[in-house]
Amino acid sequence: MKRDLYADLCAWKGSGRRKPLILRGARQVGKTHLLKEFGNKEYSGVAYFNFEEDPRLKGFFTGRLNPTALIEALGLYRNEPIKAGEDLIIFDEIQASNEALNALKYFQEQANDFHIAAAGSLLGVKLSQPMSFPVGKVNFLDLRPMSFPEFLDAVGESRYRALIDKKSDAEPFSEAFHEDLLDLLKIYYFVGGMPEAVECYAKNHHFSEVRTIQNEILNAYVLDFAKHAPHQDIPKLMQVWDSIPAQLARENRKFQFAALKSTARARDYENAILWLENAGLILRCFLITKPGQPLTAYADPSSFKVYALDIGLLGAMARISPEILVRGHVLFQEFKGAFIENYVAQTLVGITGGGLHYWKNEAATAEIDFLWESPKSEILPLEAKAGINTKSKSLRTFDDKHHPKQLLRTTLLNLRKDGKILNIPLYALTAIGRLSIAE
Repeated sequence: MKRDLYADLCAWKGSGRRKPLILRGARQVGKTHLLKEFGNKEYSGVAYFNFEEDPRLKGFFTGRLNPTALIEALGLYRNEPIKAGEDLIIFDEIQASNEALNALKYFQEQANDFHIAAAGSLLGVKLSQPMSFPVGKVNFLDLRPMSFPEFLDAVGESRYRALIDKKSDAEPFSEAFHEDLLDLLKIYYFVGGMPEAVECYAKNHHFSEVRTIQNEILNAYVLDFAKHAPHQDIPKLMQVWDSIPAQLARENRKFQFAALKSTARARDYENAILWLENAGLILRCFLITKPGQPLTAYADPSSFKVYALDIGLLGAMARISPEILVRGHVLFQEFKGAFIENYVAQTLVGITGGGLHYWKNEAATAEIDFLWESPKSEILPLEAKAGINTKSKSLRTFDDKHHPKQLLRTTLLNLRKDGKILNIPLYALTAIGRLSIAE
């Protein structure tokens, strides 16, 4: 299936500052498939090595490392020589070998004519530890679940993707297109963006099979907890992970440690939350009381919301039945609109690469779901609504206090301007960078 990151891989290949590449991402977001497709299309051949499937590979990286000799040995091991600049070398699940991860620096320093891409489902966890590898010796890319535009491509609706991708003004979409896109968005809310689930839906439209795949993915994540997480943190990981649907169902979606157990304290769960975040399984959105730049400097690390990495997996965790798809737009209102926020969170992370923030006034009488930094470096409030209610008290409160040039709202309504408020339909949220500066 077509992935937007493919263009970034091509840019990496041709870059004058190309170094060994580390492709990060949660399990089953499609890293291996994408790298193999890229290698098969853009190179003469692919030399693929998986450190989890073949533990013997670790032995090649012990002792003093000579990159050229190592490549020769790996070529002999696979019974086919590896050609510099012509073959793509893929080190998959590289987090299983710290020596191989560290060896990337030697390839960059002594044999950078070999093109190497490393990937792993828990690389974020590995790289968050000290001394994982020397800084500055690798390039990074992040692969996440498929976005809604990627989903449109996968299900044969590229015409609608093109419509969204070229939109740069505030004129409403055709009403017929608007209704079609809402229906497709509803399906995306159930299917989500995990490639195997998307491929299953694209082939046979069987929602029950989609849900089976999602549950298998969730089970694989739990097995990762047991296999890779520190033993003392596993019960806490499970508590945090299992609590996500209930936390989002609360009127106040700020993560509540007391919801895990009455005596829970933040410091007792800090490592568990960081592990889930570094594994790419959760997204955190931090409270901002002053929308200054950079936003991270004004974030309160003790106040945050937790979202799932994928809206389809969130639905599986919450056991949302496929029958809800035939009940109009009810799915958008599930969990008091939490599905909307989770969708917006993962969409914004896909656009910006991270850094989610929300705003609340000091009196706690107004709250903005997200803050968006426009291409003009303006910090704009973004309110996410589950329905078509256009009341925006919190936006007005933010406007009175901070006077942004524009107020943003994303809903089920069509694209339109309402004075200072720009309403972006949820299905077109990936166009926020263009639309937020449209005249």
